[in-house]
Amino acid sequence: MNITILGAGAWGTALAIALSQRHNVLLWGRNEANIATVTAQRENVTYLPGFSLPSSLIVTADFAQAIAHVATDTQTIDSLLIVASSVAGLRALAEQLRGLSIPNIVWLCKGFEEKTRLLPHQIVRQVLGDTIPAGALSGPSFAQEVARGLPCALSIATDDPALSERVVAAVHGCNIRVYSTDDMVGVEVGGAVKNIMAIATGVADGLQLGLNARAALITRGLAEITRLGIVLGGRSETFMGLSGLGDLILTCTGDLSRNRKVGLGLAAGKSLETVVAELGHVAEGVRCASAVRALAQELGVEMPITNAVAGVLFDGDDAGAMVELMLARTPREESA
Repeated sequence: MNITILGAGAWGTALAIALSQRHNVLLWGRNEANIATVTAQRENVTYLPGFSLPSSLIVTADFAQAIAHVATDTQTIDSLLIVASSVAGLRALAEQLRGLSIPNIVWLCKGFEEKTRLLPHQIVRQVLGDTIPAGALSGPSFAQEVARGLPCALSIATDDPALSERVVAAVHGCNIRVYSTDDMVGVEVGGAVKNIMAIATGVADGLQLGLNARAALITRGLAEITRLGIVLGGRSETFMGLSGLGDLILTCTGDLSRNRKVGLGLAAGKSLETVVAELGHVAEGVRCASAVRALAQELGVEMPITNAVAGVLFDGDDAGAMVELMLARTPREESA
């Protein structure tokens, strides 16, 4: 299968390494200087250092070449287009793809667009319409572990059965297992809001509040994710699966979690600007917190952890006070 991955960050590079074992993979990045370095060194030192790129993997900054690799009017074999940008970059890439002969589109990003409060599938449909098979590939997955070949399980969310089969054929194998669902809203909400919860657990861990507090935050975080997801049209069972509970546990507890690192930095008294600069990568939970807080208020969905995280990120609230605010809520039934 011919596969093009648009976005040469950590996750795009890791997936390209994994899929190159069985497919003809092309990895595209917009930063020409970085791509030149990656091509010369056969390693993405900026975003995924320590992992050599397979000799078969094509790396380019030529967008036309990347699209020609999978274009429907030039291919006689199966092809798959994967977008590995951040949510903030998804719309711009979709605009570049408009009018081109692409066979399908699958995205890896997790979050809400900050200004519009749209989920990725809504952005794609708004720009490209609904004639191109589209889906979200999501789940608990750290880029470094995927690049290392460690076991991983993902979900492909799409309402197109043929695309689902194609993604499974492309990605399933080499220690990656892929499950299918048509609940795109549920998968995307779970993947987005868990990043906010990871910031909260990072703050709690940074303040050394203990494992009991972490467990409570993860559990009540899942309740928040589920409340918002159901209102937006997701199914409750999705939030107990890979893109809900699975991704939440990984991001809230794993030392490789960027969003958890944001919380740890805030707990240490660092400014958000300093934390993000030190991170050197996109932490989707920061932008997502603003969008989700506004969306929850608009929809009347109670999300106290999200509100507390957004208060620390954007309103100047103290990290310690954030935890006190969450613990000071009125007692209620656990199911509420």
